[in-house]
Amino acid sequence: MNDNWPHLDYLSWRETCSALHLYLQVAGKYRLAHTPWLNHSWNATFYVTPNGLASSPIPDGPGIEVLFDLREHRVMGTCGNGRKASFALEPMTVAAFHASFVELISELGGTPTFNGQPNEVPNPVPFAEDHRERPYDRDAVRRFHQALVAVDRVFNRFRTSFVGKSSPVHLFWGALDLAVTRFSGRRAPLHPGGIPALPDDVAHEAYDREVSSAGFWPGGGGIDYPAFYAYAYPTPNGYRAATVRPDAAFWHDGLSEFILPYDAVQSAADPDEALTEFLVSTYEAAADLGRWDRDLLECAQGRSRQVRRPDAALAKDAPSAGDERVEREDGASKGRYRLIIDGVEAEMTYSRAGKRLIIIDHTEVPAALRGRKVGERLVRQAVEDARRDGVIIMPLCPFAKAQIGRHPEWQDVLRRS
Repeated sequence: MNDNWPHLDYLSWRETCSALHLYLQVAGKYRLAHTPWLNHSWNATFYVTPNGLASSPIPDGPGIEVLFDLREHRVMGTCGNGRKASFALEPMTVAAFHASFVELISELGGTPTFNGQPNEVPNPVPFAEDHRERPYDRDAVRRFHQALVAVDRVFNRFRTSFVGKSSPVHLFWGALDLAVTRFSGRRAPLHPGGIPALPDDVAHEAYDREVSSAGFWPGGGGIDYPAFYAYAYPTPNGYRAATVRPDAAFWHDGLSEFILPYDAVQSAADPDEALTEFLVSTYEAAADLGRWDRDLLECAQGRSRQVRRPDAALAKDAPSAGDERVEREDGASKGRYRLIIDGVEAEMTYSRAGKRLIIIDHTEVPAALRGRKVGERLVRQAVEDARRDGVIIMPLCPFAKAQIGRHPEWQDVLRRS
């Protein structure tokens, strides 16, 4: 077992998890009430820290930050005039937590006014009226925090390979999920709403752009084990049938999302790599089937102390940009185009369907070459060869189809019905 990825058993600590979820909602609703709205509810979230979950500064009174210290098991409050206040996380009622939190904000010079009704939980009871005793399993909370730190590390590394609009890696207290979301840059159809205990206008605004989103749940919400999820909105045709990695990942009909059990990652030889495979493959399925402009949106994965080269310096369409040549390996029934840059190979495969028809099957561009128009160059070479040889192209590969769709001047080689 990798010590960075602790064992998690949702059923053994679900009562504590439920309590922590509601406590975070109390603090989250305070933040939401006093922070200007930021697109897609980003003004309401928490962030993973080495000690727990932090709100970031809240513009109330002298400026207040709330930290759920999950190592020392305390709620810590600090403010701009140097004051500090805290209280213990321990067995208690939600009403008692609510009262202690209101007192903490008051001590820090803030105004503890906020909506007192839970969201996205079954049978919600107002915080101040919830007098059921709740347990607090310190060891389970510590392991949950350790898992969040590991997941946050991988999510943030995944985020570096995207130059389009991307969310921070942040925890939504509504469903208690740590999430990261990528955006295509296009508007989405109006979300139908109907999420239990969540106002429809919040759902409408959260999904007003096309997204590919992934996240981590400790359990609950339809599954009784910790898991990673991935979905696209709107869901492109063919998405649920897409091939995703690793092998333990599957499409969950009830949730309409891809699911990867946490145990499959925690027990893998390389947990970071297993989770990265899930993030990359589910995103690529959404982006390819949704016809995102991947060349424009993606880049190589970020590295420490290395500035990302701007697109103008990476544009390989210009003759002076590099001497790498697209190579072609042509067989009787199958073939491929390949391009090797700095020792890294990208390829596009095709099949022959008669003397005058080739079918582009698949395009694979490694993360190290993203953002360098490598995939576009492969498709461009296929188009030029088709013209020269009098061949028609059928692009079954979503990426190649999207590239040809964006270049009207290439469409003379397309098969016409």
